[in-house]
Amino acid sequence: MSKIHIDDTIELTSDLQNISTIEKLIDNQSALCSFNDEVYGKLLLAVVEALNNAIVHGNNLDPNKKVIVHYLIDDNIIEYTISNEGDPFDPDSFPDPTAPENLEKDCGRGIFLMRHMADNVEYSNEGRTVKLTFNLTEG
Repeated sequence: MSKIHIDDTIELTSDLQNISTIEKLIDNQSALCSFNDEVYGKLLLAVVEALNNAIVHGNNLDPNKKVIVHYLIDDNIIEYTISNEGDPFDPDSFPDPTAPENLEKDCGRGIFLMRHMADNVEYSNEGRTVKLTFNLTEG
């Protein structure tokens, strides 16, 4: 991959239709940076899940609340930081959805998925912000 540096931020309303905006952005970034299929798939899945969580669970689909998406592509990494204006939450409070007693529960699957797709996941701002980091050289 050639040296590419992209650092930008997008502000979205809490509308699920805005997920397609980010999907198109990731498609364009993949074409520009030649992501391999594994990185592209993991990135798309994790970022869409984080965005969905911010819109639905964070902001409760409130059209007056914004979701901020910051992305950075630099050398061999891409980072997506997604922030919402909702109530605080503790991402560690959700049980492991793969445990037998939790298989039929609906909560915690998105967090589990993001943690398994991204190379690093960090929460801040009382759980309102998640940073997903992907290594572009793996796969």
